[in-house]
Amino acid sequence: MGFAGESDGANSGFRCLVRRKRVDSIHSKSSDTGGHHQLAKELSVLHLIAIGVGSTIGAGVYILVGTVAREHSGPALAFSFLIAGIAAALSAFCYAELASRCPSAGSAYHYSYICVGEGLAWIIGWALILEYTIGGSAVARGISPNLALLFGGPDSLPAFLARHYVPGLGIVVDPCAAMLVFVVTGLLCAGIKESTFVQSIVTTANICAMIFVIIAGGYLGFKSGWVGYKLSSGYFPFGVDGMLAGASTVFFSYIGFDSVASTAEEVKNPQRDLPLGIGSALSICCTLYMLVSAVIVGLVPYYEMDPDTPISSAFASHGIQWAAYVITIGAVTALCSTLMGSILPQPRILMAMARDGLLPSFFSEVNTRTQVPVKSTILTGLVAATLAFCMDVEQLAGMVSVGTLLAFTMVAISVLILRYVPPDEVPLPSSLQAAIDSVSLRYSNIIRTDETDVEVSYGRTGVSGEKNNIRPQKGEISAEYPLIAKVAAEALFNEKKRRKIAGWTIMFTCVGALTLTYSASNLGIPSYLRLTVCGIGGLLLLFGLSVLTFIEQDDARHNFGHTGGFICPFVPLLPILSILINMYLLLNLGADTWMRVSIWLLIGVFVYVIYGRTHSSLQHAVYVPASHVDEIYQSSVE
Repeated sequence: MGFAGESDGANSGFRCLVRRKRVDSIHSKSSDTGGHHQLAKELSVLHLIAIGVGSTIGAGVYILVGTVAREHSGPALAFSFLIAGIAAALSAFCYAELASRCPSAGSAYHYSYICVGEGLAWIIGWALILEYTIGGSAVARGISPNLALLFGGPDSLPAFLARHYVPGLGIVVDPCAAMLVFVVTGLLCAGIKESTFVQSIVTTANICAMIFVIIAGGYLGFKSGWVGYKLSSGYFPFGVDGMLAGASTVFFSYIGFDSVASTAEEVKNPQRDLPLGIGSALSICCTLYMLVSAVIVGLVPYYEMDPDTPISSAFASHGIQWAAYVITIGAVTALCSTLMGSILPQPRILMAMARDGLLPSFFSEVNTRTQVPVKSTILTGLVAATLAFCMDVEQLAGMVSVGTLLAFTMVAISVLILRYVPPDEVPLPSSLQAAIDSVSLRYSNIIRTDETDVEVSYGRTGVSGEKNNIRPQKGEISAEYPLIAKVAAEALFNEKKRRKIAGWTIMFTCVGALTLTYSASNLGIPSYLRLTVCGIGGLLLLFGLSVLTFIEQDDARHNFGHTGGFICPFVPLLPILSILINMYLLLNLGADTWMRVSIWLLIGVFVYVIYGRTHSSLQHAVYVPASHVDEIYQSSVE
């Protein structure tokens, strides 16, 4: 067992895909040359709430309420938003724990690399790049039509900002969208505190517009008697199934709070502020969504709502046509804030991947004055502006959801891994080989018992024990104390057995969730076969939940990463529910969306095989037991 280096064959095949990096620590940061790659710690809880709310509440809510109410929920629209908010909160809890334990740039990519492995982390990072690029471009192209409405109509914008059709190419160019992307890119290059301040102002304007809808709409509702709720069809005209279908649709209006996690490295007190920022942002969004939807469906019967302009038409039906201007201002500010929230995380994802060697070092360079990744931000802005200018990205908008839902799923899996089978080995640079050999020689020995042969390394598995001069240290077995040696060897064997059971159970749980959601969402399968597969998936899921509930969580979780932060409640139930919901939504995105995403992911696999795999910072790493790390660094200094 002993210390294992990458030279043992981990550079080839499957071992490359499962190698994991360590949580950023004082040692890794001190080895960074002059702090060149460190971001400025400027953000507080209020900044994080502004980023989370601004990135989440887009203009879609001003349209979504009409479509979902007419087709799915009816007057029960507020309940659909509540259920979707609870489902989003499951992922938010998982994000909060990992963000406070591993507060570094990279968000879900970073957590996956630490808990799962390099291969899946690359896929998540590559999918997030697609999400933020297309998401930013789609949002930018949605701003110019709303701006035109403020100036009187679709053709009222100045010629240099208005959309133009190019006959030879058959495309519609949008100069306004490209200019807005460049403006946002410039703001982000100025510094994280400056850009967040601007986003706070824009987000506040959007919230004020929503509060106007709530207060003015509430007054009109009480004045008119809430005609939308006095229908013969009742509160659930489409049944509970319709309300749940509406919840699955409006769930995507909560996407955006994960942008908070991408700024973890720039937070002053990440253990306290990140969970508060994520939770507060999601709570504010859910409250506003529910209040707006409850007011609007009460003003007008759901079947009379305009699917394109539901809020404006609801106010117009009560004689307040001028409210359309307030609502349009809210939509424009919502889009601008969401645009900033879409472009902000991508340079940090690129920077995190470049730090790990999976992308060229160009992306990891941080400007010494503004302390933001300026080069990555400019490149991100150029690509997003080009797409926004010349490409109709509405058909590609579904691809945004794939990256987000994949990230949500992987974050929930990472929480299970962290609790039950946290990494017991961490990579160290090969420059510390001499110190590693010294510590390995000092502590490693082999114990043979009548039952089994066990090779023991100090600290390898997290068996409890005190470090002193008399008793064997944590995991250390001494021949001078045969009874203690035997007990410790049995404890080590039991711990290895527990980790193996937990690891396989997590895998079977994920397989069960995938089987259940696939069979439940695929109506083309014959009913008897569909029910059989659903039953198998459900049994696997219940089996995994039961086993993980009754076996102990790993003691090493208490010392994993940065301690003292948020702890996700109701593990394993909460992460498993999150996995189930996100997998179901992933499988319902449609074949066309998955076809496009598959092409992008195949390109990513090619890039990883050609460049990332061979340039990874773990290429020549030496893996050592986690509890040895401090001693190895101390030995290297001596």
